[in-house]
Amino acid sequence: MTQNPKRYTITAALPYTNGPIHIGHLAGVYVPSDIYARFLRLQGKDVAFICGSDEHGVAISMKAKKEGITPQQVIDKYDGIIRKSFEDFGISFDNYSRTSAEIHHKTASEFFRKLYDEGKFIEEVTEQLYDEKADQFLADRFVTGTCPKCGNEEAYGDQCEKCGSSLNATDLINPKSTITGTKPVLKSTKHWFLPLDQYDAFLREWILEGHKNDWKPNVYGQVKSWLEDGLRPRAVTRDLDWGINVPVEGAEGKKLYVWFDAPIGYISSTKEWAAREGKDWEPYWKSNDTKLVHFIGKDNIVFHCVIFPAMLKAEGSYILPDNVPANEFLNLEGNKLSTSKNWAVWLHEYLLDFPEKQDVLRYALTANAPETKDNDFTWKDFQARNNNELVAIFGNFINRVVVLTNKYYNGVIPQPNELSEIDEQTLAELKAYPAVIASSVERYRFREALGELMNVARLGNKYLADEEPWKIVKENPERVQTQMYVALQIAAALNVLAEPFLPFTANKLKNILKVNNNFDWNSISSISELLPTGHQIGEAELLFAKIEDDEIQKQIDKLEATKVANKAENAKAEPQKDTITFEDFAKVDLRIGTIIEAEKMPKANKLLVLKVDTGIDVRTIVSGIAEHFTPEEVIGKRVTVLINLAPRALRGVESEGMLLLSNTAEGKLVFVNPDAEGVINGAMIS
Repeated sequence: MTQNPKRYTITAALPYTNGPIHIGHLAGVYVPSDIYARFLRLQGKDVAFICGSDEHGVAISMKAKKEGITPQQVIDKYDGIIRKSFEDFGISFDNYSRTSAEIHHKTASEFFRKLYDEGKFIEEVTEQLYDEKADQFLADRFVTGTCPKCGNEEAYGDQCEKCGSSLNATDLINPKSTITGTKPVLKSTKHWFLPLDQYDAFLREWILEGHKNDWKPNVYGQVKSWLEDGLRPRAVTRDLDWGINVPVEGAEGKKLYVWFDAPIGYISSTKEWAAREGKDWEPYWKSNDTKLVHFIGKDNIVFHCVIFPAMLKAEGSYILPDNVPANEFLNLEGNKLSTSKNWAVWLHEYLLDFPEKQDVLRYALTANAPETKDNDFTWKDFQARNNNELVAIFGNFINRVVVLTNKYYNGVIPQPNELSEIDEQTLAELKAYPAVIASSVERYRFREALGELMNVARLGNKYLADEEPWKIVKENPERVQTQMYVALQIAAALNVLAEPFLPFTANKLKNILKVNNNFDWNSISSISELLPTGHQIGEAELLFAKIEDDEIQKQIDKLEATKVANKAENAKAEPQKDTITFEDFAKVDLRIGTIIEAEKMPKANKLLVLKVDTGIDVRTIVSGIAEHFTPEEVIGKRVTVLINLAPRALRGVESEGMLLLSNTAEGKLVFVNPDAEGVINGAMIS
């Protein structure tokens, strides 16, 4: 671990610009990294909080083809949406760049060229999977097939997400192009490879020995698994039509592989920031007194803990990350978040339904963060977190303090009198909280840190509940002055301590208390008073509002509608049956009929006994539709009837025909019936 760092470089995973941001991204990467950066700034640290859009690769090209626009239009569209989402939710990047920017192309090209000139790459002609129908080589993520190690039939060409094994696309059994669905062929092509196997000893010493006590178990375990599986050379170039040109002779038509150029985006974004701020970028990446921390999701662990460090080691002048506190995945209402299936809570849509409630989502996602295992976001939990914690604990304390101060003292901080033992104990406990919360944040335990923040609000509530100033204000106003003074110090501390977690709330509280934050994180423990006697505060304003059941039901209904839409979209027709002749079909007698009577078959859950007017007679038909229709629903229904089916006895009732039904994508039965007027019972279907 970097001891007493002079500066901090914090990176957040570059979001891929082929879609907007959802709550899984926020919970996994961007809220934790923002909490960390804001916390460090409040301590007066030198921080560079860096991110940017990842804008290269086949996925962008395919999105462009699908939407009938250019790749540049795709990345411009989603870069704008993503930037707005980050701004709306208070993600306080010092710089947010783009890998399509000129400074990034230059930085990535120079990085590649240095390694190339120093002989750090292997040049090979290999056979790679090629989609003949699409007339292009397939990037790893555009090949799926069966994992040779665990049998997962939906493994990608670079990794099996079920067992975590590293793969090459050519390792897959029964590979299939995700572009056209066809089986790819092998075709020769020349590429450059980073020989990861040559960095095995370095990675083992640096991570397995050097970070066995301070890296998260999920990160350490995945790296250990990769190393034990054996590292192999990995291509750094690809045959693609969108990306950064490979800057060497003989590489026409080839681009830098997106996994190679994307992490260099952290460096180019830092350069962009430094140039704008008049700073030197190099100490933030090349000085040993800098602490470098990568915030990512678990699907990016191998890139940030094995591949990118190997690249930095090969280049030779860069520092390595001090920590990579990757989170696990966040699920939504029991199912995996999915962009393609629209199973997500999109940030730009959330604010339409919950305006000015950014901090409520930040709070719920942090309180339920997938720090050590996959966690589940539910709308009911979101509501409970808001109503039972933010409103009832944090908001309630601040509201009581501000209302009483305005009621008793016209908003002026009173002069305290002699402190009681409980006063001194409460203030001593308050002064201990910054160190407690800091300890959790510094160990990347943001869920734990948030719990300690709420304990500060609980401390305030308990103090007021125990002291009950409203009961003694008339007979002992001197004592109440002290009580309110103590409570106001807790409120002022909350203003600072909440800022990393709830920045919008902290800003509201700052305006209510009319403070200019002339004290920082450490001041809470070191200075005698945060709000001095005589300071004027503002009027009370609710920090949080209760969320009603109907608002939550609306979100649940929206997700249920998504489920229905997905089933309909993914519904597949049954394959065609064996071919028949016209003479075979001519034997079938289909007529239009009307159900005139209906009742449930006794002791049979699925059967209805129907009387059907077929136009030539009224006959009994037993149909297995009772789980989908009540007898009352079907009386009067016009139906299609197969009338020349051989009679069959069902539970003692002879059935003389069959109704024609189909089912929807959701599995609901529907009658195959004529809607046109003027069709009589008995009309033949031919």
